[in-house]
Amino acid sequence: MNPQNRFSPTRESVSANYHSVLERIQSAAMRSGRIPGEIQVIGVTKYVDAKTASWLFEAGCTHFGESKPQLLWEKEADLSHLAIDWHLIGHLQRNKVKKTIPLISTLHSLDSMRLLLEIQKSSDLRSVPLKMLLELNVTGDPDKTGMLIPDAEKMLQTWKETSDRFPMVSIVGLMGMGGLEGGADRARQDFETLRSLRDQWQSRYELPLKELSMGMSDDFEVAIQEGATMVRIGSILFQ
Repeated sequence: MNPQNRFSPTRESVSANYHSVLERIQSAAMRSGRIPGEIQVIGVTKYVDAKTASWLFEAGCTHFGESKPQLLWEKEADLSHLAIDWHLIGHLQRNKVKKTIPLISTLHSLDSMRLLLEIQKSSDLRSVPLKMLLELNVTGDPDKTGMLIPDAEKMLQTWKETSDRFPMVSIVGLMGMGGLEGGADRARQDFETLRSLRDQWQSRYELPLKELSMGMSDDFEVAIQEGATMVRIGSILFQ
């Protein structure tokens, strides 16, 4: 089955679902003593076609996320008339860097030094800085993507030493996922770990690591309580 045919939403249901998510974000933020406006919804459109994605834009969501570069290329072309900020939230292969980074505002999945070097080589393709987040595997699950903690810290050290040479790219935070097992308690533990690492590294390396991309459809309220600034919401928008 084509993953973009997984759901059969309507324009009305997409709008209702999006505004329901906004209400839940507001409630979760207020319970945590946070300002709802600090939290950005990334509407993950990998489940739907470009027409359905356009309904999400009509509802007010302007930040879209895709997991695969090829699908991002296609949807960006189909929706180029809309003022969408595109985020790549999935793995980026080095041979797809040149075609991808001119199209996106944010890369959530920086996961290797080799990828960073390739992006730096192509940074002259940008007219505004590309925001990047280090993708960490904080769950210990070998099937999950993302860097191990020591590797991520080593990359930050290297970035600190070289960042002045590449003004069109910038590491602005961390991204991670909660464990699949253990429910909300396990997700909270993983998100707390990610936030703690961000706080430590921001202080240690004097870097403005403002963003925490964590939380998806099943656990975004927990992520907000633990400090998420970006939540990646997909399936519940298109049910």
